[in-house]
Amino acid sequence: MIRRWGLVLIAALLLALSGAARAQQLVADLTSHLVAITTGFTGTSVVLFGAIEGGGDIVVVVRGPERETVVRRKSRVAGIWLNTRSVAFANVPNFYAVLANKPVDEIVPANLRQLHEIGMDNLKLNPAEKAKPGDITEFRAALIQEQQRGGLYDKQPGTVNFLGDKLFRASLDFPATVPTGTYLIQVFLVRKGDIVAAQTTPLIISQTGLEADINDFAQNRALLYGLVAVAMAAVAGWGATFLFRNA
Repeated sequence: MIRRWGLVLIAALLLALSGAARAQQLVADLTSHLVAITTGFTGTSVVLFGAIEGGGDIVVVVRGPERETVVRRKSRVAGIWLNTRSVAFANVPNFYAVLANKPVDEIVPANLRQLHEIGMDNLKLNPAEKAKPGDITEFRAALIQEQQRGGLYDKQPGTVNFLGDKLFRASLDFPATVPTGTYLIQVFLVRKGDIVAAQTTPLIISQTGLEADINDFAQNRALLYGLVAVAMAAVAGWGATFLFRNA
């Protein structure tokens, strides 16, 4: 019953967007602008829905919060594995996905894909410091592979479905390991090889409940958090010793 009402609500919103799209070429929104990570969070999906006027194709780019990321390469030195090489990349999105109603390279020219960073090959991962060109290429590939293994970068573009000629929807899937922060969902309307309209919608993913309190405590009171953690570990160790002595 709840799911049925959810579909009815989405349908009503799509009809409303269809009317709004008559005044503009593209209108899009999310079923929710906030994802709350609570105990037992196993991942979630958010529905993107919208309407267009005048025909065309839809491409969606989802980018997570950005941060500096260091990629390291280990080598065996004197029988010990050590970090011997590394490259730091600036402004790396923690999450990245592309969705479209057709293969992206068929509807968006290469120059526009590069300009708007549409597709993994066009994602700008610039080194935070000077590095050899060969190292940049090698470590960039390693960074992307690591993100893909963690389910944070899509290996293949997702799907945008059209409901008739004007209405469209897409499911944005986020894994259990999704980082918290502000996400940007960019929607492009492409017509005859040109991007004729675009819209950016924010999505907030944040922790709530006990996890949020612990995370806030760890970040804002790092020293005290460390002391508490050490004390808890000591108590746990003492308790285990006591149990074994009396076993």
